[in-house]
Amino acid sequence: QVQLVESGGGLVQAGGSLRLSCAASGRTFSSNVGWFRQAPGKEREFVAAIVLWITYYTDSVKGRFTISRDNAKNTVYLQMDSLKPEDTALYYCAAQSPGSSYSYTADKYDYWGQGTQVTVSS
Repeated sequence: QVQLVESGGGLVQAGGSLRLSCAASGRTFSSNVGWFRQAPGKEREFVAAIVLWITYYTDSVKGRFTISRDNAKNTVYLQMDSLKPEDTALYYCAAQSPGSSYSYTADKYDYWGQGTQVTVSS
């Protein structure tokens, strides 16, 4: 089993930055880790993923968000710059089981954190 714990959320003004962290314990981190977000009344959506050293982003965050990993710390980060009010959501870290093919759909991820709230004020 893998346990994931997110941190780093908070309240920030538009144009500001936050860095989210996702720390894993229990087993070595799967190679495929993603960030998802869910705003009130909306479905959970893909934000970014990292597969080994290859990164993927949804169009709305390209150029503003950066996903990275520190394998020595078993931690994945999401650096969020130039934040917009529409980025407001509960952000989740998720991991696929080892050996899984990369996916950007939430149902392909087997392990989830509890979420961390990001609120961007205008």
